[in-house]
Amino acid sequence: MTGPAFSLEGREVALELRQIIKKFPGVLANDRVDLTIYAGEVHALLGENGAGKSTLMKVVYGLYRRDGGEILVRGRPYDVRSPQAAMALGIGMVHQHFMLIPNISIIENIVLGLRSDRYPLLRLDEAARRVQTLVQDFGLAAALDTKVGKLTVGQQQKVEIIKALYRGARLLILDEPTAVLLPQETEELFKLIEKLRAGGVTIVFISHKLNEVLQISDRVTVMRRGRVVRTLITRQTSPAELAESMVGQAVELSVVKQPRAAGAPRLVIEDAHARDDLGTPKLNGLRLALRAGEIHGLAGVDGNGQQTLVEALMGLRGLERGRILFADQDITSQPTAQRLRAGVVHIPENRHTEGLVLGLSVTDNLLLDVFEDPPYAQQGWRQFKVMNEHAEQLTRAFDIRTPSPAVEVRKLSGGNQQKVILARALWRRPTVLIAMQPTRGLDVGAASFIHKRLVEARDQGCALLIVSSELDEIIALSDVISVIYEGRIVETRPTAETNLNRIGFLMAGGQPDQAPTGPTDAAPLLT
Repeated sequence: MTGPAFSLEGREVALELRQIIKKFPGVLANDRVDLTIYAGEVHALLGENGAGKSTLMKVVYGLYRRDGGEILVRGRPYDVRSPQAAMALGIGMVHQHFMLIPNISIIENIVLGLRSDRYPLLRLDEAARRVQTLVQDFGLAAALDTKVGKLTVGQQQKVEIIKALYRGARLLILDEPTAVLLPQETEELFKLIEKLRAGGVTIVFISHKLNEVLQISDRVTVMRRGRVVRTLITRQTSPAELAESMVGQAVELSVVKQPRAAGAPRLVIEDAHARDDLGTPKLNGLRLALRAGEIHGLAGVDGNGQQTLVEALMGLRGLERGRILFADQDITSQPTAQRLRAGVVHIPENRHTEGLVLGLSVTDNLLLDVFEDPPYAQQGWRQFKVMNEHAEQLTRAFDIRTPSPAVEVRKLSGGNQQKVILARALWRRPTVLIAMQPTRGLDVGAASFIHKRLVEARDQGCALLIVSSELDEIIALSDVISVIYEGRIVETRPTAETNLNRIGFLMAGGQPDQAPTGPTDAAPLLT
């Protein structure tokens, strides 16, 4: 952080939590939590997925009823029974998954649920005049009658913040606010947070990203397994200290991998042309080769064909033109099941909608692609003993933290859900692994674990394609990096021969002959 050193002297207590308890069936999410937030500070809540950060703030916001403890707002105890009650106390919350309706306008989303003085009529013109100052202050470059569904993710987040401030929020909870933002949108958000702090707004910043916490917060409280571990002044701590507090042990903060010569091409896509579900061209002559024992990173702004490419490689989307070769065999028309059995596996972007069946057990999710194959099924009968032994083995090998493999996978934290997908992909030692956003939304401990397993797969001869919006992750993991823009690969280079500025320039549509040159930085922190 920039600016003067943070001091508590003379600050009012904006929010105090005393011995907060929140239980769910079989889970103690918050275990006698004490927390004090001072007016005008940016207070980070840091912890692994499942540590209880978001649950605690949902208790404060009235989405969950506490099972014990006391909430004090500006020194007075309150029983916050609903978000409406929280908003009446000046508490607002912007959720990781935005609570906006895409097919109505910005101004309609902002006033939705508020009673006007001419009820039941809406006074959108009057509301728009009142909102306009906030819109100008926070740089929302869109007309108020624009449908929210047409906005970028960063703009939608600004709408959520404006909505909370319009309703009188003086304490604003931001739940994993950068999880879906591009780097430039994250920088815009941090400028906005600094402006809010300067205006006296108190911010609770929920995150698992060490670099962001260190950059934006005044103080940081670390949670682990439902309890507060410690609260620190941000300037007086370090990434290593925070990481160890989060996971309870020292964490390797950089990707460690030895140089390795790549082998023969395992999966090749040539002159690929394809459209998305709306008929929009997404691949425009794309060429790419994945080699044995090599991690190939794909960098690009979301929406430039990455999803379509992954779908084509996995047989989930057909090509209009071009071909796909696996081990020199044309598999362009081969169905997905055949590709999986041949050793081409996939970690999808969205673990909830594409990677898991949330209502099924951990065991069933680990066996989704082989559930009808021997030894897990014999003559149409499922072999539960074999299935359970297999699941027990994988939960131990991949450190999947669950009371039992029989538990529904929806009850696991995000990091453990991702480990289920990783275990399913890696246990048969695949030939090719295509991983899309493999650590999105994960804490430093889970991300470190997944990175290590991906490097191990590379060292065992697997050809990997890593698609990520996190440039630090791409550079840290990859042996070679390709940049995709408008459905074409604009450049492929060894990681050691490129850098963040060059990659960012090409992602924005710049030409390779005009891009900055120079070697990459050292392997970034896993933050």
